[in-house]
Amino acid sequence: MIDHVYLSVSDVARSRALYAAVLESLGWRELGGYDSGAGPDLFGFGDRVYGSGRAVGSSVWLRRRQPGETGLYLGLAADSPAEVDAAHAAALTAGWRDDGGSGPRPHFGPGYYAANVADFNGNRLEIVNKSTNPPRPA
Repeated sequence: MIDHVYLSVSDVARSRALYAAVLESLGWRELGGYDSGAGPDLFGFGDRVYGSGRAVGSSVWLRRRQPGETGLYLGLAADSPAEVDAAHAAALTAGWRDDGGSGPRPHFGPGYYAANVADFNGNRLEIVNKSTNPPRPA
């Protein structure tokens, strides 16, 4: 399941209005801004169940484009930290570049465990387990 997508944009405020028109018409809501302090500023939208604990939700985050940045940033949901670790190891074995090893990401919230990898095209994956997500059906 897709947990989240980062879309790199040149103007977060202007893009926010464009994406709000479409996403809110589909029942998504604004999650608000996130200033990481050390990284990119983000503004997010969540689907109907995002963060509810009832099901795994999806989110779209508008991210201020960094100089020279290209590609897609895609977050994929994992069922456990062990699954995050296994996916990270498999990616590295397959030739992905480490872009942030497995581990807790407390700056994104309690129970957020992730690993990041990048391919040779500049596309990035984040494999993430959130303790707030219920287990997916088998």
